[in-house]
This record gives sequence, C-alpha cells and structure tokens, in this order.
Amino acid sequence: MTALPTRQAAKAQAKALRDARRQKGQPITHAAALEQIAHDHGFRDWNAFSAAIGAQSDPEIVPGMRVTGRYLSQPFSATVKTVHPQRPGWAQLVLDLDEPVDVVRFDSFSNLRKRIRGTIGPDGHSKEKTSDGIPHLVLDRDPVRGPTETDTQD
Repeated sequence: MTALPTRQAAKAQAKALRDARRQKGQPITHAAALEQIAHDHGFRDWNAFSAAIGAQSDPEIVPGMRVTGRYLSQPFSATVKTVHPQRPGWAQLVLDLDEPVDVVRFDSFSNLRKRIRGTIGPDGHSKEKTSDGIPHLVLDRDPVRGPTETDTQD
C-alpha cells in the first residue's frame, strides 16, 4: 500500500484540478473535484478516501515495530505483525508476543496465547472491555526503541 497524502494535500490537489478545469473552460464543483481525486487514488469516493487518510495517521504503528502494553491486564512486549486500518484513527493489529500470556483467570487451568489480534483506537486501547471495565488490549504510548546500527557496533 502506497502512502496517502494528508487531507490538506488531497484538498490542495482538488483545488488545483478545479483551477485547471476552469482554465480549460470545463469548470467542476469542489465536491466533484474531491471525488475525482479520491478516484485517482483508487477509492470509490471522497468519504472512503478521507477515512483512509485518517486511519493512516495516529497512532503510527507499522509492521515490525516493537510495542509494549497489557492484554487482559497482563503486561507484554511484542512485535507488530500486521496493521489493518479500520475507521479513522482505528487499526486492527496482530501482535507476536515475546512471552505467552494466560487468557484465563482460573487457577485450575491455563490457556496461553503468544499471538493476539485486537483493534485499537486513537487512545491506544480497544473498545472491548473485561467485566470490570478494563480494555482488553492497551498499548503503551511510546513505542519500544529497537536496537539501532550504532547500538550493535562495538
């Protein structure tokens, strides 16, 4: 997936299109220009394009990134495997945990998970909550800094 322009840049493209069409004697409305820009980027309409632009912004989570947080109130560190933008500001993630977490609270048995899937919003947590009101998935605000090339040189 190629990077999308910002909403401001997309609107500037629409304005440039309107100006170019007006100079050719083929004026179009602002709404029609926005729709054409959306089509040019492969979207069915401006609303879908605008939503995709919004979904690519915060949080800046990309595959391969290291993250920390809590899943069912248990701390974890993980590698982001996939990111699928949902509605604006929301993304579905697949996380590969460094250490499995137990998703069962009973002492009599366990169910360990090493890979989890969840959808987080702009605030970094899922809308799904446990019965005591705690979000299922919570990512810490600051991504984990992975080793850089200078860190690995001795």
